[in-house]
Amino acid sequence: METNLSLGTERIGKLMRSYAVPCMISLLVGALYNIVDQIFIANAPYLGSYGNAANTVVFPLTVIALAIAVMVGDGCCAYVSLSLGKKEPQNARRSVGNSVVVILIAGLLLCAVYLLFDRPIIAFFGGTVNSETFRYSREYFFYISLGIPFYMFGQALNPIIRADGNPKFAMLSTLAGAVLNLILDPVFIFGLRWGMMGAAAATVIGQVVTALLAVWYLCHMRTVRPGKGDFCICREILGRTLVLGICSFLSQISLVAAMAAINNMVRKYGALDPVFGQEQFAQIPMAVVGIVMKFFQIVISVVVGIAAGCIPIVGYNMGAGLKPRVKELFLRLLAVEAAVGTAAFLIVEGCPRQLIAVFGAANESVYYTEFAVKAFRVYLCMVILACVNKACFIFLQAMGKAAASTLLSMVREIVFGVGFALLLPRFWGLDGVLCSMPVSDLLTFLIAAYLIRSTCLSLGSAKDPAGSVRREYASVK
Repeated sequence: METNLSLGTERIGKLMRSYAVPCMISLLVGALYNIVDQIFIANAPYLGSYGNAANTVVFPLTVIALAIAVMVGDGCCAYVSLSLGKKEPQNARRSVGNSVVVILIAGLLLCAVYLLFDRPIIAFFGGTVNSETFRYSREYFFYISLGIPFYMFGQALNPIIRADGNPKFAMLSTLAGAVLNLILDPVFIFGLRWGMMGAAAATVIGQVVTALLAVWYLCHMRTVRPGKGDFCICREILGRTLVLGICSFLSQISLVAAMAAINNMVRKYGALDPVFGQEQFAQIPMAVVGIVMKFFQIVISVVVGIAAGCIPIVGYNMGAGLKPRVKELFLRLLAVEAAVGTAAFLIVEGCPRQLIAVFGAANESVYYTEFAVKAFRVYLCMVILACVNKACFIFLQAMGKAAASTLLSMVREIVFGVGFALLLPRFWGLDGVLCSMPVSDLLTFLIAAYLIRSTCLSLGSAKDPAGSVRREYASVK
């Protein structure tokens, strides 16, 4: 009771720090899983840009697995919270049990599909840029596919653990796997020289550890520990659980569509470039674009973590009718996200050579560095607007405007993200691929700005009315 009241009385800045930081760290650690592999691969002279390109090809396929996992996990998290609020703990337990069964089945099925159809899948995501990239992609994809069931289970259980009231364990379980991956990558890639197999093995072992910690917690849940009967599928409860998670699924799967379009345009128009059309340089654009996207993923993980951490604050204050506090939170969140974007902008525009040096530029040709510098500066020149856009999507969802949030997200990723990635290269080749990102973010911001303005107007004055609430709360205490 006291915790809930504090959401309506505590200062907004303090609440943001308390709720946003653990969520941000958890998402940031998850993002580092992918980029750590790419850093070590890039700095292995016997892998280099070929290995980097292969990592870029496989990355969207892990996002597909993540999309399914977050649909189940986030949906269950929401359903559990609703059920506990309605004093229906038996439904909460059944939702957890059903979600566990579904994610296990989904993980095994996706693993089988990946193993059976690896060649056409890799080709679809641009892996045929040259023979070496295709070979490395198949090797990396094979071992990553073996870990898909563990990866999906760990990712799905993470929000369920948070719903059970233990966000710190959720964060630490993810952190444990990521740290182990960080330790094993150099051992397998440089020490044992296992190449792409070594990078994948380090990742999968980390995912297995995270999944095992999730299993342990599942057996020791505080509030919603499922019994044997809760693992029997109930269509009604499972259906409602998945519906609640569909927004998370669409958000991730739309990114896959955008990445598939970008990868294929890079492959197609790179082959027409006078430099990258040569066999020995053909993999460079794919490798570089993958690096730039991974850096962007780190920035967005920070942005999403901060915004998602504020969801309980938004929900409580909206429910309590404290709209001015919601407006204050919205304005503060937009300012913080813009600051994150500004920091990222200064890094990519001012230090692109230092960034690319982390990814093995010393082992590559001058064309690699030149294209990477251009890619960082052009592709991410609107990163500030991208950060504000993402914060707007999440805040609208937290306010209960899920339809507007999902629609705006889909417009950004599918209509603009895929559309411009396919259209602009027709006029400007590879430069058109790089320009598709800032053009999409600029146009999305024009729509988001209208929604930000209308949302602020609907919330009224930004003066905090919580003083009277604090006095009332103090008298109750």
